Amino acid sequence: MVRTQVQLSEAQAQALKALAAAQNKSPADLISQAVDDFLRSMSGPDMEERKRRAIAAAGRFHSGLSGLSANHDRYLVEAYQG
Repeated sequence: MVRTQVQLSEAQAQALKALAAAQNKSPADLISQAVDDFLRSMSGPDMEERKRRAIAAAGRFHSGLSGLSANHDRYLVEAYQG
């Protein structure tokens, strides 16, 4: 473990202390958990997981548009233009 120091506003410190007490944890435990969650969210899934998700999603949704593959660019422009 590496010890570090952070500065919180009074409101943040009070809310953190109350949340830690409600969860029967220390504020340091909650901060460490929050950092882990943040780092995980920033890194995102690895390439294999992204491929698995894309394959799982393929064909599962219906746009209701005809010729979507042939007219993809036109539909995309229309969608972004509103």
